[in-house]
Amino acid sequence: MTTLRGRWAQGLEPRFFCWIVRDRLAASERPGGFARSHRKIRRQEELIWLGQNGFTRVISLLDSSHNLHAYEEAGIAYEHVPLGRHDELGDRLGAIYESIARRLDVPTERVLLHHEEFGDRLLGVIAGYLFYSGLVDEGPHAIVAGERLAGRELGATGREIVAVTVEENIVRSARATRSRAARSDS
Repeated sequence: MTTLRGRWAQGLEPRFFCWIVRDRLAASERPGGFARSHRKIRRQEELIWLGQNGFTRVISLLDSSHNLHAYEEAGIAYEHVPLGRHDELGDRLGAIYESIARRLDVPTERVLLHHEEFGDRLLGVIAGYLFYSGLVDEGPHAIVAGERLAGRELGATGREIVAVTVEENIVRSARATRSRAARSDS
C-alpha cells in the first residue's frame, strides 16, 4: 500500500456512509466505488479512513471476491457473505444476519457492511437485520427505520428482502425462543 501524506493520510469517508447501530455497525457503498466507477486510489483512501476511525472488520455482501485482497493489505479483517441471487435469499439472509450479530456480540468490533452500491439490496439487508436482531418488532417498522437511517426510500427489492426475513421468521435464536413461548401461551 502506498504511503499517503498530508490530508490524504486521514483518508476519505466511504460514499453513502451511514451508521446503523451507532459506533458499532455502519453501511456504505463498496470502498472504491462500484463497477466501472471503481478507483483503486479511492479504495485505498477509504480503507485508510476506516482504519483511522477504528473499524475492525468489513462484511462484504458482494457475490464476487472483489476488494478482499485490499482489506487484507490494509490490515482490516473481513468476511465475505454473498447475498446471492433472488431465489437464494431465504438461505443466505440467515447467514448474513448471524455474521453481523456474531461480530456485534464482541464489544470491541466496529463493522462496515457493504454491497456493490448503496442501493436496495444493501438497504433491504439493513432493514431485515433490524427485524432479525429484535431492534424492531414488525416488518413495516424495519422498513421505516432502515429508510430513516439511510436517508432514502426503500424500493421493491429491499422491501422483498424484509418480507422474506419476516415471512421465513429469520430471527436471532433467543428471539425465536421468546416468540415460540409467547405463541404457546396464547
